[in-house]
Amino acid sequence: MDPEGLDLISEAFWDIFEKEYPFQVGGVEIASVPLISAIILKSQQRGKPVNGFVVRKSRKYHGLQNLIEGNINEHKIILVDDIINSGGTLIYQMKALEAIGKKVHSFFVPVNYRGQESYDKLKDMGIELKYLFSLDDFNIDKKIFEKKIKKDALKENFQLIWHFASPDPNYFNVVPKSTPILDEEKIFFGSDSGYFWALNQKDGSIAWKFKVGNIPFRKGILSSPAIHKDLVYFGSYDGNLYALDKNSGRLRWKNLDADYIGSSPVISPKLKMLFVGLEFGLFNRKGGITALDLQSGKRIWHYEMKNFVHCSPAYCPEKELVATGCNDGYAYMFNAKNGNLKWKFKTEGAIKSSLVFDIKNNLLLFGSFDKSMYALDIDSGEIKGQFKTGDLIYSIPKVYGNNAYLASTDKNLYCVDLKNGELKWKFESTGRFFSSPEIYDEKLYIGSNNGKMFEIDPENGECLSYYQVTERITNKIIYNSKTKRFFILTFANELYCISKK
Repeated sequence: MDPEGLDLISEAFWDIFEKEYPFQVGGVEIASVPLISAIILKSQQRGKPVNGFVVRKSRKYHGLQNLIEGNINEHKIILVDDIINSGGTLIYQMKALEAIGKKVHSFFVPVNYRGQESYDKLKDMGIELKYLFSLDDFNIDKKIFEKKIKKDALKENFQLIWHFASPDPNYFNVVPKSTPILDEEKIFFGSDSGYFWALNQKDGSIAWKFKVGNIPFRKGILSSPAIHKDLVYFGSYDGNLYALDKNSGRLRWKNLDADYIGSSPVISPKLKMLFVGLEFGLFNRKGGITALDLQSGKRIWHYEMKNFVHCSPAYCPEKELVATGCNDGYAYMFNAKNGNLKWKFKTEGAIKSSLVFDIKNNLLLFGSFDKSMYALDIDSGEIKGQFKTGDLIYSIPKVYGNNAYLASTDKNLYCVDLKNGELKWKFESTGRFFSSPEIYDEKLYIGSNNGKMFEIDPENGECLSYYQVTERITNKIIYNSKTKRFFILTFANELYCISKK
C-alpha cells in the first residue's frame, strides 16, 4: 500500500506490457487489488485505459456471491500478484476464467521465489511469466525461505475427463451436501434444486433424473444416497425418504414420516433395514432416528430427540448396533434390531457429521461442534480419548491402520495415533475443511474450501499432488478402483470426473 512502491511497480508493468495494449488486468484477492488499482490509474494517465477485475478466493456467504468482481471484456487478460511460489493461485484463477470461456495471456509479479525453469509448464499452457526480481536479487540467505518455498511448483498431476453442473445451486448453504455413490456404471447424487441425478460414469451424460416435492429453505437434497441391490435410497428436505429403481429412476416407495430429512440413510442388509435421522417442525418435537423396512419403507422402530438430527447414522454389523449424533450434543447408541437405547454421551456442541465404528480398538469415533474428536468405548459409552482442534468439526474421521485422520474447520487435517491419542502430524490448507478424508490405493484424499483436492501421504502428511476447482469442496472424494477415476462434488452441485496424468 506504499504509494511510491505502487507507482514504481505500475511504471515497470507498463514498460513491459505497453506493446501488448489493448489488454485488461485482474488478480485474486487480496495482494493483487492495490496492484490492479495502481495499474488502472496509470493507464488513465497514459491515455490507454484498461479494464480491471478481481477473482475472489471463494464466494461470499451473502450479497451477490460473485466469484469474479468486475466486468471482463474481450481484450487479452494479464493477471498480476505480489509473488509466485507454487503457482497454485495462478492455477485457481485460470480455472475460474476458463469456466466463463476466458484464457490467460500473461502473468506478472514483482517477486519470483524460484527460477524461471520452475514454471516451464506455463509455457506449455501458452502463458508468459514476467517478473521484476527473484530472491537472488536481494542477497538474502535462502534458508530463511526454506519453509515458504514449496517443494514442487504447479504439481497438479490430474486431468479432467468430464464435468457436470446441476442447475440452481444454493451458494448460501456452505455445508457437506449429497456425497455421490457409485454402482458398476452410474454415479448418483442429490442437488440443491431438488433433482436427484443418475449420471453415466463414462462420460457424465444423464442416465435419468428424479424431482422431489416442494423444498423449503432452498436445501433440496443434502442426504447422501445408499444403494442396496436394485434400489437407491435418499432423504430430502421435502420430508420424504425415497427408494428409487437405480436403473430407471422409477419410484418404488417413499416414507412421509418427517418434515425434513438432511440425514443420510445407512443400510443393514442382514436386518433388511435402513436407518436415517429425521427432523420435525414442531416446537416440542424436533428430531429423531427411525428404522425402515428396505422393501416397503414401513417404520420398524423410532426414537425421538429434543433437537434436530442432521447427523447420519452409522451401523456396526459385527455388534448389530446403530449410532447417531444430534444437535443436542449427545451421541446415542441403539440396538439396531429393536431401537432400544444402550447409552448416550454428552458433548458440549452439536454433532452434525456421522460416526465411525473402529472394531479393532472397540471405539466409536466422531467429531463435535465443541471442536473435539471423541473416542468412546462401543459397549459402554465410556470416554477413552478426546482430541482438541481449533474449530468446529464437520468432517467424519477415517480409521486407517492405527491412525485416525480428522479434518477441522480450523483449516487443518490431523493424523492421530489411536494407541495414545497423540498427534502424529497435521496438514494445513488455506481453506477450511468440511470434507472428510478417504484412503484410496494407500494415499489420502480430501477436499478443501479453497477448491483444492489434495493427494497426501498418510504416513507423513506430505502433499503429493492436488487438483484445483473453482468452488468449495465440502464432500468427501469418491473413487472407482476399476476405472481409476476420481469424482469431486463441490458445494455448488458441480461434479468433476478426473484421473491421474
